[in-house]
Amino acid sequence: MPVIGLGTFGSDNYTPAQIAEAIIGAAEVGYRHFDCASVYGNEDAIGHSLQTIQDQGVPREDLWITSKVWNDRHDDVLGSCRKSLADLQLDYLDLYLVHWPFPNSHGKGVDVHSRDPHAQPYIHADFLRTWGQMEELVRLGLVKHIGTSNMTVPKLSLLLRDAEIQPAANEMELRPHFQQPELFDFVQAHGIVPIGYSPLGSPSRPARDRTPSDTMDIEDPVIVEIAARHGLHPAAICIKWAVQRGQVPIPFSVKRSQYEATLEAVVGSPLTDAEMSRIAGIDKNARLIKGQVFLWKENQAWEDLWDLNGEITL
Repeated sequence: MPVIGLGTFGSDNYTPAQIAEAIIGAAEVGYRHFDCASVYGNEDAIGHSLQTIQDQGVPREDLWITSKVWNDRHDDVLGSCRKSLADLQLDYLDLYLVHWPFPNSHGKGVDVHSRDPHAQPYIHADFLRTWGQMEELVRLGLVKHIGTSNMTVPKLSLLLRDAEIQPAANEMELRPHFQQPELFDFVQAHGIVPIGYSPLGSPSRPARDRTPSDTMDIEDPVIVEIAARHGLHPAAICIKWAVQRGQVPIPFSVKRSQYEATLEAVVGSPLTDAEMSRIAGIDKNARLIKGQVFLWKENQAWEDLWDLNGEITL
């Protein structure tokens, strides 16, 4: 897996055509890793871009394409995967993830108070049935690797105990102000690659995911100071930190100047040990993507999604 990818979640701010165009531009400057998902509603447009990239001389085996099964298809993983493959114009995926560990879905553009009337907590037996379908995708040759997203240590512990094919990666929110050290160390200790979404604070995230307590990593004095020392934008420091720490960041941008600068940051001079240590010290445990729309009880707090007490919340 390339050490950096380009995210494709444009929220409501960018059209599929804009994102598809960015995919082609990103490939031109050197990106080979693209993180997709069926729920983003743009895989058919991205498929045309991936075909263009290959027509321009980039072999399929040089690309790393990830997609994800959405919450309402946990009982039809094969159908969901085949739809993504058709839309992306691919014969196989390099990585396929279970987007959320809950089968709870929501309509487009809903606010944080919206609830799926059929919502339920994480039920391991149900998730294991979904995972069994994921394993079948590997056996069928439709995907090279399977993994998880938005999981917690208690949930992953059960999956590692019961799965026939272990998850290759876990996609999770990771940035200087939300470093998730316990989960990060856990996945690394079990040979699971941590893929970090929102590495710059997800400025394009939906309004429902914004709260007054949110923080801006690129405005942190430590990040700003280190950026000035290197002559870089603070965003580049966040990406350098992510790669050097051992996670795979997947920032999103449709602007060539931004995604090109991000790639240059990865291959440029590394941060010093002292700088890495200073950034490790600015963790604020400030989760941005809280997932309120996936809750299953009335008057329930978003923290219940994340098993903060070390046990799966029911």
